[in-house]
Amino acid sequence: MSVSPSSSDEDEDEGIDSYRKGGYHAVRIGDSFSGGRYIAQRKLGWGEFSTVWLAYDTTSSEFVALKIQKSAPQFAQAALHEIEVLSAIANGDPSNSKYVVRLIDHFKHTGPNGQHPCMVLEFLGDSLLRLVKHNRYKGLELDKVREICKCILTGLDYLHRELGIIHTDLKLENVLLLSTINATKDPIRSGTTPVLERPEGIPNGGATMNIIEKKLKQRARRAAARISGRRSSMGGVGGGAKTNRSLDGIDLRCKVVDFGNACWDDKQFAQEIQTRQYRSPEVILQSGYSFSADMWSFACIAFELGTGEMMFTPKGGQGFSEDEDHLAMMMELLGKIPRKIANGGPRSKDYFDRYGDLKRIRRLKYGSLEKLLTDKFRFSENDALEFAKFLGPLLDFEPEKRPTAQQCLQHPWLNIKSLNETEVKSESGMEKVNAGMRNLQMKAGLEEQSKLQS
Repeated sequence: MSVSPSSSDEDEDEGIDSYRKGGYHAVRIGDSFSGGRYIAQRKLGWGEFSTVWLAYDTTSSEFVALKIQKSAPQFAQAALHEIEVLSAIANGDPSNSKYVVRLIDHFKHTGPNGQHPCMVLEFLGDSLLRLVKHNRYKGLELDKVREICKCILTGLDYLHRELGIIHTDLKLENVLLLSTINATKDPIRSGTTPVLERPEGIPNGGATMNIIEKKLKQRARRAAARISGRRSSMGGVGGGAKTNRSLDGIDLRCKVVDFGNACWDDKQFAQEIQTRQYRSPEVILQSGYSFSADMWSFACIAFELGTGEMMFTPKGGQGFSEDEDHLAMMMELLGKIPRKIANGGPRSKDYFDRYGDLKRIRRLKYGSLEKLLTDKFRFSENDALEFAKFLGPLLDFEPEKRPTAQQCLQHPWLNIKSLNETEVKSESGMEKVNAGMRNLQMKAGLEEQSKLQS
């Protein structure tokens, strides 16, 4: 799950039904954990297996993210696996420079609903999904996309090449910015004074109260939006077209997070991995996967950052499944799947005939990535060409042909800005030289003229 500091503001809450034996632990502001070392400040977010809280570490005097797992045995087992993976990541990166989330501590906390595994992680900012939403689902400037891609690729190179770990669930939600988009949400930048003891007057049902308060706030926001909408339609404040929100000043450095589904390449647990829209063809066909499955997901992320839209959004229809629609979409954009790939997995016969054609979706409208970028997303021809050159190899149907994260980091597209800057600098230098030569010539001319006159 992503630990976005503003995710719980708008998303549906986890509901009070899961606060029972085997479920979530009810947390109140000011509650202490691990012998008083960590003190809960406010809820950051939640997932199917856990809730995540902003906490204050009284030992290091820093704010951290405290992830509290449900207490049922299956969740405890999942937490142990995640702690194992995160520990390997932290141990191999003592300088914390690889753009992967850092595990600080882990322990168990006993509460009314059982014993809860807890993880203490560095506090990070908003997810890339929140960034795309903040930008009103418009594509980010390509220089900004490059900046984000370099961070993700550095993290993937470390995971793949140095640790042998496959993330298996890369998506916008699972990459977090180093700091928040809104400075007031960041406890450090906003100068938040940490809560060190439980405020008076908070009832025992603190978790329940949080949910009720949130629902009231959501209603108030909706009512305010309706009023604002009426004002706009009457020509009052807020009328006119939406303007693009500036991303200037936002720190775009980011880290890969959420290793609950990660695995070692030589020790895989599940055949079906990856969130639907980021799923690679070999996973759909169950023909085996490796690090290259992460690279496919990375390409989907890069496309989404550059365009504001998902590359693939399959839906099941009359007579065909979501999987078959997904494969059809891939082929329409990237060309026909080679027959040896189409027929190479245990699930191949469900979708393809022996010639490598889809059984139930027969009429495909073939296009290209470059054409899509220019026609739909209004990229310039040059930007579309260069972006497609970067993404295309990552979307090869043959997994072993996809470039590694290390190879991607060397791709010219990631360094276009620095190349342009070098050209500008050299041009600027030449202009100075030329200007200097002109000044010398003028000076020499004036001196010559002065001699003739005398």
